[in-house]
Amino acid sequence: MEVSLNNVSRKFNKEWIFRNINQTFRLENCVAIVGPNGSGKTTLLQLIAGSLLPTRGELHYTIHQKPIASDQIYRHIALVAPALGLPEDFTLMEFLDFHFQFKKLKSGFMTNELPRLFQLESARDKYIKNFSTGMKQRLKLGVALYADVPLLLLDEPATNLDKKGFEWYVQEIDKVIGEKMVFVCSNRTEEYTFCNTILDIMDYK
Repeated sequence: MEVSLNNVSRKFNKEWIFRNINQTFRLENCVAIVGPNGSGKTTLLQLIAGSLLPTRGELHYTIHQKPIASDQIYRHIALVAPALGLPEDFTLMEFLDFHFQFKKLKSGFMTNELPRLFQLESARDKYIKNFSTGMKQRLKLGVALYADVPLLLLDEPATNLDKKGFEWYVQEIDKVIGEKMVFVCSNRTEEYTFCNTILDIMDYK
């Protein structure tokens, strides 16, 4: 997969959040998008996800050298963000069965084994509304990591994770390096130590 940003700029009201980003990323790239709070990291991630349009410039996506329209990129991404909600009135297994009707599960896995892989085995029949914030975050990360898509977008992925949950995140992310293109928005170094490319938003002000 390849993601190209050509003069990508975004303005809010009369203020430029960032301007003239010219970068091309490939499957071997794990990209950390860094910068202070409020600098535009999440906005850039939303542009890459296709949920926002640039004020100026263009994004291009290709898979196996075939172009993908920006309004179709959602089919090829998995996104994790603090504001991304979960259906509270589903049990864990109900949610997994529902979710993977719309996102293909990675080859070699079955939904009934995912609770164990997410360290949520004891919550298999528990309603999501009764999950702790850390359990919800592991669930959001888990379904993204185990989706059969080439592009993984993570916004502050370690939010609400305790030490054990963070160790699980590091272990699981290591399994997808080279298999997926990964973007991580964060200002916490420990969340993106695996990244080999740094994009500092402050360079595009």
